[in-house]
Amino acid sequence: MNVLSIVGARPQFVKAAAVSRRLRESHTETLIHTGQHYDEELSDVFFEELAIPQPDHNLGVGSGSHATQTAEMMLRLESVIGDTCPDVVLVYGDTNSTLAGALVAAKEQTQLAHIEAGLRSGDFSMPEEINRILTDHCSDQLFAPTEAAKTNLRAEGITEGVYTSGDVMYDTLLQVRERLDTVDVIDVPSEFVLATVHRAGNTNDPDRLAGIVEGLTNCPYPVVLPAHPRTVGALKDFDLWDRATEGLDIVDPIGYLSFIKLVEEARCVATDSGGVQKEAFYLNTPCVTLRDTTEWMETIDAGWNVLVGASAERIRAAISSAGNLPSKPDLYGNGTAANSIVETLEREIEG
Repeated sequence: MNVLSIVGARPQFVKAAAVSRRLRESHTETLIHTGQHYDEELSDVFFEELAIPQPDHNLGVGSGSHATQTAEMMLRLESVIGDTCPDVVLVYGDTNSTLAGALVAAKEQTQLAHIEAGLRSGDFSMPEEINRILTDHCSDQLFAPTEAAKTNLRAEGITEGVYTSGDVMYDTLLQVRERLDTVDVIDVPSEFVLATVHRAGNTNDPDRLAGIVEGLTNCPYPVVLPAHPRTVGALKDFDLWDRATEGLDIVDPIGYLSFIKLVEEARCVATDSGGVQKEAFYLNTPCVTLRDTTEWMETIDAGWNVLVGASAERIRAAISSAGNLPSKPDLYGNGTAANSIVETLEREIEG
């Protein structure tokens, strides 16, 4: 097969690490980095640490409004897909890079495969929700990480070309976990909370961001916050920077392996990231989700994750009470999702 894979953001690099490795055993892959994440600690370091092949093309799109960013990606992807003539375009997740790749593949009448299909939060104020729904309805092969995701697709009338693959992020985590003991990390207290805040729904809303800062600064444990550039800018724009830096240990973005080790060592994780919710689950760390909805409801139902929104009091209370977790169910497969995906593509595309 001739496969064109499109990535552009941290969680997509993590997923591609597993799938690209398996694809390149027998097939030709052209890897496109849209440039959606261009900070070295949000992009380059993932390629290095996860041994992802260097991109064949870096579109260098950078930041911008959702419309501007997506449109620029589509313009640049169109010529690459036209020149490459892939058998299938492979997209991951729910970012603007995902949607841009899906729309161009659909217009070019090229087979489209979506990894992490069928996820739904029910929150249409999230750009990611729009991206994932539109991508699913453009796709020819849809790889759902869970049975619940497959059920979501069926409810929208999507039944053809749907496969339950498991979660490729779990594949990657299993591959690197044995290396964590050799990874150097920043100095942290013996008992700490690891926080991440980056979603536009939180960073663009001064009241929500203020509630999150207040909740984190008032919790009974030290909080380490690797700060996304958007978050730093928002904290300064909304006059929250002084309060945040007084009460939180704000650090620069860190690499994947160092971050995963911190997730494993933390008392709990407080995050608005979908990927980090799962990483906490995989590493047996309680999770407090700084959103009103999540696409990973299985972790909520299992008692390993709690939704608190941006309420300072709920954030403080959830972090304070984190622990004493129930037995953990097997939700996302056994670490062989990449193999399942590639075997299905071989059968459907080559066959």
